[in-house]
Amino acid sequence: MNLAGRVGLFGGTFNPLHEAHILVARRAIEQFDLSEVVFIPSGIPPHKEVAEGVSKEDRYAMVKQGIAAYTDFSVSRIEIDRLAPSYTIDTIRALKPEYPGGLCFIVGADLLVQIDTWKEPQALLASVPFLIAPRDGISKETFRVPPFDRARIHFLEMEEVDLSSTWVRNRVKQGKTVMDCVPRSVATYIEEHDLYLDRQPAEIR
Repeated sequence: MNLAGRVGLFGGTFNPLHEAHILVARRAIEQFDLSEVVFIPSGIPPHKEVAEGVSKEDRYAMVKQGIAAYTDFSVSRIEIDRLAPSYTIDTIRALKPEYPGGLCFIVGADLLVQIDTWKEPQALLASVPFLIAPRDGISKETFRVPPFDRARIHFLEMEEVDLSSTWVRNRVKQGKTVMDCVPRSVATYIEEHDLYLDRQPAEIR
């Protein structure tokens, strides 16, 4: 399938945005000739709590600042402004009219393999093509059997990326630099807003 000109939706908690997110978005544009990638930070993720108590506005601000240098990247507030939990199928349905050239959804293999836990999984798989980033040794064969066999699945040709937001947060908590694994503006934002620091009170002995 020719995806040229489509817009790639890239959802996630982005807590924080890091260089692997940027790399996946760039590969999606380069390999499938997408017109744009729209980052969609989740407001209230239905599957997990947002670690470290960082606000959704902090996460939105880090994405906005972290992608500012890329003219073919943008960020949407659609889930940040939603008062209810953020479900991908609802977001796709809401955004389709805004992008008549077509959409696709960018996601890591480790997340898509859990599709049965997502809202309306069958409708979601049928809604748009999926661009899958390799993760955690998950084989492409995983996505060639039900329920994925009826979906429009494409694989990003890139090495598996081990970098994760959890690893970045732990680095900050340990007092180590993250300048080499997140955009400089994101590192600055984390430092200026004292994010991800261990605020547990010291034990009294």
